[in-house]
Formats: sequence, C-alpha cells, structure tokens
Amino acid sequence: MSPMHVEEFWESRAVGPVLGRIALLPLAGLYALGWECYLAWYKLGFKRAKMPHPRTLCIGNLVVGGVGKTPTVVFVAKELLARGHEVVISSSGYGGPMSTGAQLAPDGPILASAWGDEPALFREELPNVPIIVGRDRLAAATIAGEQFRHSILLMDDGFQHLPVAKRVSVVLDPPRRNRLCLPAGPYREPRWRKRRADLVIPGHYQVRSNPLEVESVSGAYALLSAIGQPERFLQSLIESGMVSGPPAMDLRLPDHDDLQAGNLLAPVPVAMPIITTQKDWVKLRERTDIAERKIVVAKHSVRIEPADEFVAWIEERLNDL
Repeated sequence: MSPMHVEEFWESRAVGPVLGRIALLPLAGLYALGWECYLAWYKLGFKRAKMPHPRTLCIGNLVVGGVGKTPTVVFVAKELLARGHEVVISSSGYGGPMSTGAQLAPDGPILASAWGDEPALFREELPNVPIIVGRDRLAAATIAGEQFRHSILLMDDGFQHLPVAKRVSVVLDPPRRNRLCLPAGPYREPRWRKRRADLVIPGHYQVRSNPLEVESVSGAYALLSAIGQPERFLQSLIESGMVSGPPAMDLRLPDHDDLQAGNLLAPVPVAMPIITTQKDWVKLRERTDIAERKIVVAKHSVRIEPADEFVAWIEERLNDL
C-alpha cells in the first residue's frame, strides 16, 4: 500500500487525518496572518509591484498541488497563438537546477532534469514558444520585457508573487472540502483573497477536461505518478475505459519528484506495463533502464468554455493599454 499522499491527508475523512488537521489549525492561523501582513505591505504602499512587461497574463491558483494549471496554460497559449498573438511563457522550473534566478531556455527539446518538468512539458506541447525559466519571476518578466516586448507574457503560476504586477490574473479555484491554509490545508493564501484576481474559474467560465489520451491496457498494470493529485489521475484513467480496474502496483511519489532513483522501477515486473502522466514522462524518459519497459503515457488536456468568449475577454484587457 502506498503511503498517504499529502493531498489525501488534506482531504481524507478518516479519523487520523482529521485529528492531524485539527492539531495543525494554530499553524494554519499563523500562516494566514503572515500572508495578510505580506499583502498589506503592498496594499499600504510600503512596497510596490513592478510590471516590466505590459502584457502579462498570469494563470494562477490558490492551493499547493494540482488543479490542472499546466494543461490550462497550454490551452491558453494555443488559443492565443491560433489568433495570431506571439506568446512567451514564464515558468518557475520547480525541481530543476535552472530554477535559480531566471534565464531563457534554449531552442529545441530541453531536459526536465535541468529545466524542470513543467518547462519540458511546455516545450513538448509548444515547440516554438520561448520559455523563460526561474523562480525569480520579476527577473523573468524583465527578460520578457526586453526581448519579447510585443508578445503576451503567459505566467505559469505566480499569483502569490506580489513583486510582479500582472495586467490580467486568472485564478483556478475548483471546489474543495478543505479550505484551510497551510499546513492544515492546501491554500497558499486565505481563500477569500481570490477576489484579487480579475477572473476566477469556475464561475462564468468553466474548465473542462478532454478525454484522456492513453493507449488501452489489458490486464495488470503499474501506475507511476509524481503529481499533485494522484487519486484524480487514477480516477480519470479508470473512467476513460482504457484499463479494466485499479492498478496492480500504485507508485506515488511527491509532486515534482525527479523519478531518477536507481531502484524506482525495480518492484515492477519487466513484463508489466507502466502507465504514467505526460508530466512524469518528460522526466522518466531520461532514465537508462526504460528501454525494455512498456511505458504508456496518458496525456491530459483541458479547454475553457466558452473558449471564444474567454479569449476575447483576455484580448480586450490586454489591448486596453
């Protein structure tokens, strides 16, 4: 049995996790108070956000873990490109050594081990879109302002990064039972602060998941994931009808794990197919022991509906300079 994932701890109704969350309530209160002080520092003018790029569009969220933000960024980028806009992406590159500071990723395929899993996935889905990688989002926006002034800077995450002023902020906030702040819950800031955003989804607009793109697997299989919500991935896989039931082996690792541990695949029989996410595949493919393995990659994509109205809403705000 896999150890309890942090998302499961936050959402479980079992006695142990419930008592654990109650014990963490004082720390959650302190965290929320700290965030309010940080926000007040900007609201009162003691610090001022900068906007190095005038057309900055942030796709953010309020929680730690997966809410479908990465596929949403891909969807928005493709929609903007289809309408003739130039796009540049800013990604933190979390988990990769290039995440320090900010720098423009080279053209062509990039390694997740160097640049992070999300930038590697963006390059795979959007091969001609420049990607600026680094946790210094202000430095990333400055690079975009200097080198891609006429593009739309699509900020992957960063809603809580107050030093960077955004022209438009879109926040994904799907329903959750647990609305507590860290560490008792998943929220990076008190949920009521979502009103800082220009748009919150779901609301007038809805994020819809497309059918999971995955090869059908018959018989026993192993599931390998290092994502924010592994249980949702498993549920989507079963609902797709491409597997007959739960996995024979469920290997769940922390979100953004590099998947390079030498004994990672050892428990899985060589003949057993391994199903993984596209985000995990960009890391897994760097291993030297997968040639003899049957790896099945499940691609998750989304759309925002109504799409034309949503993109027109973005264009109106970005062009109102």
